Amino acid sequence: MASLKEIKGRIASVRSTLKITSAMKLVASAKLRKAQDALGNMMPYQMQLTGILSELMHTSEVGSSAYTADRPLRKAVLVVFSSNSSLCGGFNGNVIRKAQEVLAEWRAEGLKDKDIKVYSVGRRGADAMRKAGFPSPADYTAMSHTPDYEAAAALAEELTSGFLSGRIDRVELVYNHFKSASTQQVMREVYLPMNLASATLSGEAEVDYILEPDRQTLVGMLLPKASRLKIYTVLLDSAAAEHAARTVAMQTATDNGNTLLQELTLEYNKGRQQKITSEILDLEGGSLQ
Repeated sequence: MASLKEIKGRIASVRSTLKITSAMKLVASAKLRKAQDALGNMMPYQMQLTGILSELMHTSEVGSSAYTADRPLRKAVLVVFSSNSSLCGGFNGNVIRKAQEVLAEWRAEGLKDKDIKVYSVGRRGADAMRKAGFPSPADYTAMSHTPDYEAAAALAEELTSGFLSGRIDRVELVYNHFKSASTQQVMREVYLPMNLASATLSGEAEVDYILEPDRQTLVGMLLPKASRLKIYTVLLDSAAAEHAARTVAMQTATDNGNTLLQELTLEYNKGRQQKITSEILDLEGGSLQ
């Protein structure tokens, strides 16, 4: 059995840890609210724009586009969105496992490692992918820490440029989707070629647009914009999921710490009472002699 001094030291250590976890939970909660607001403002706009593009392209006047061209898979790119820090539960582990599953699937389809490139947004994912033999072409840790449209647009431009030039045949995204404050879902999406078939407008199914300039020109202008917004929206989505996961993780750690503190306090009180009782018995025994 541990001595009273050891138990008292453990109690002090748990209390100190509880202060840290409680503070981290409050910080994560504040960041989550901001991330939710940013995502809530961006998501409807991005979905509506994709829906408009889908409506515009479903006509013989436009036909197919280089952004939607499906080619045999010879060169592939995977973009993995993770966090820069830990203490967020299974947030990073889940997305890394999904990325490894995608890589294994591509290898099974006949792709060699030299035909695959992985862009890692976030330090945790970058470290895991580098150990797997897929170092990121550039450092995107700043994007994960502070989501920025200009940085996301630059990444989107690099990916679309490679796809349109034929150097890349497919680009897929792996990230955590923010469903609620307690639930994050790992998503795997094909970014390029763009699939607009499933995109629908909110509200009425069909809209009769008055277009200026012509439909073909508008589609050519909106497709690059939609590709940039998609990367930025995924970046915001991943950030919101990270803060939600960290909030839950710190709340769980705080609850476990409080439970442990109660158990240690009870053990300390029992030990102290036993010591006092033993001393009283010693005094009584001495007085009888």
